[in-house]
Amino acid sequence: MDSPSNLAQKNTQPNPVQSAFGKLREEMETCIIGQQTLVEHLLVALLADGNLLVEGAPGLAKTTAIKELARRIEGDFHRIQFTPDLLPGDLTGTDVFRPQTGAFEFQQGPIFHNLVLADEINRAPAKVQSALLEAMGERQITVGQVSYNLPRLFLVMATQNPIEHEGTYPLPEAQLDRFLMHVRIHYPDAGAEKQILELARTQARTTGTRNTAGQVLLTQQQIFDAQQQVLDMHMAPPVEEYLIQLLLASREPSPYGEDLARWVSYGASPRGTIALDRCARANAWLDGRDYVSPGDIQAVAFDTLRHRILLSFEAEAEGVTADDVIRELIQRVPVS
Repeated sequence: MDSPSNLAQKNTQPNPVQSAFGKLREEMETCIIGQQTLVEHLLVALLADGNLLVEGAPGLAKTTAIKELARRIEGDFHRIQFTPDLLPGDLTGTDVFRPQTGAFEFQQGPIFHNLVLADEINRAPAKVQSALLEAMGERQITVGQVSYNLPRLFLVMATQNPIEHEGTYPLPEAQLDRFLMHVRIHYPDAGAEKQILELARTQARTTGTRNTAGQVLLTQQQIFDAQQQVLDMHMAPPVEEYLIQLLLASREPSPYGEDLARWVSYGASPRGTIALDRCARANAWLDGRDYVSPGDIQAVAFDTLRHRILLSFEAEAEGVTADDVIRELIQRVPVS
């Protein structure tokens, strides 16, 4: 039987998978300057086994973030540029006739990669978006009457530009709900801008000599182990009750204020409850803890819920955003 001192020593030993993720985060933050939230929530989505939608102006390192992640984990990466003339077969693949055998053979499309960047997803027509969302939701794609499974390690990071809407096909709310997180990123501050300039100059000097392959810090098995550890995180019953009450308040906000009841048309679905639970656990695990706190729930609430709360016409007329509603819910729903 272990003595109390031995048990304490075991509990303080660092988790090797957590240490590997910590090193991965540190390395990514040296390349993605001024976008700490994007880096953290990209790793949260990886740990929670979900997909994320990133919205931000051009040039804010959205593409660079997932490319730097792909360089450091075991897996392949593909970028898909969504355009109005894109077809579902360009994404999923198609049956190709082979004269040698006299039969059709399925040719895999770019969706059959571990990490996929769906760049400017709102520029593709609805049927292409639907093919991507089937892949995200079902982890399979269907061509004709045959379904094909996608890799076990599969993450889609979709991007959209908030400043250009001509010729775009906005994602319906029902499809937005399939994204685990909706991350909004903004311009970096002056200090980060200076670091970006220094990094750009350094990279320009070493062009042609850098190792573009990168060092693999995480194997796929380590990622699967981390995902299991996230699911096994301890969440005390009062914390779980707080999470549930926060979601219920988004659906029935009247007990917390007439203004909230006037602003909200529809609240988050049970899928939102599952997403908030997964993301809160992943956030706590990424911070090196073995328990979930109310602070973890609040830290991921905005990116997890902003695309799941539908506002009324009154809210839009008053200039109220989904973030404003979530902020008020966090302030008014008591922590159990």
